[in-house]
Amino acid sequence: MDVNVIYNVEHEMHLGTLIALYFYLTGLSAGSFIISTFAYGFGMVKYKPLGKIGVVMATLLLIIAPMILLIDLAQPLRFWHLILYLRITSPITWGTFLLTLYPINCMIYGYFMFKGNLKRTKIFGLIGIPLALMVHGYTGFILALGKARVLWNTAIMPPIFLVSAMVSGLAMMILVVIVKDYFIQRGKEHDPTLIYGLGKLLVVSIVLDLILIGIDLTVLLTSHTEAYIAALMLLEGSFSHLFLGVEVFLGALVPLFLLLFPLTKRWVPGIAIASVLTMIGILAMRYIMVVGGLTIPLS
Repeated sequence: MDVNVIYNVEHEMHLGTLIALYFYLTGLSAGSFIISTFAYGFGMVKYKPLGKIGVVMATLLLIIAPMILLIDLAQPLRFWHLILYLRITSPITWGTFLLTLYPINCMIYGYFMFKGNLKRTKIFGLIGIPLALMVHGYTGFILALGKARVLWNTAIMPPIFLVSAMVSGLAMMILVVIVKDYFIQRGKEHDPTLIYGLGKLLVVSIVLDLILIGIDLTVLLTSHTEAYIAALMLLEGSFSHLFLGVEVFLGALVPLFLLLFPLTKRWVPGIAIASVLTMIGILAMRYIMVVGGLTIPLS
């Protein structure tokens, strides 16, 4: 039976590149904060040099991220409505509270850290961990609640966002340490042991991220028709180059090779390249999830 389409109305794409960038920055912030607590919250002394760097990066990124949300709003001057008109059942309301409490906690945590008050630094560091996880986890939760969007509507979405946040956060911290040690403090003695340790953590997080991606793809391929179409979009459709080429190959497999191959795993430039590629891959993942999820027509 032939069907003639007389008129078609394209739905407006409400979420775009700016929202994907917002998700990316909140992930970087959450990852940075958690890494900064390794020493000051959990007593892992070898990661102490990352404490101050991590909290500064986490705070700066959480200042920039909401600004991107305001830019994305059609009427940014009405952002205060999110605070005045609250709906306790809305994830966006919870997100508003978290985006307020988390940076405040970051600043208090950083203040006590720079003052040398280790007891209070530990307290606010441990308080900040669930806040950091919730700030980024709720973004994945919001997407997961999109019942009509097959790429989003999965319980595994929040864990994917959290693990990828650690991946990008670790990669960024490696780059920050390399820049500090080899460029800002040029001529001073430096120990690459910290970089090697972060590289090992990055390997573990990338592998875990790939496992979650594999689980998600498997479910899509073996589920209903719309889910299968979403999987095909990633594997051989319009987003296949970005997914397979950038996110999986350049953003995960190549970094794993550089971080595990005997000739490059202790080569600092190689670790730096792996970190840059990893960050690009996670950014591609955010774009695919947001824009790709809206690309699939509603049934």
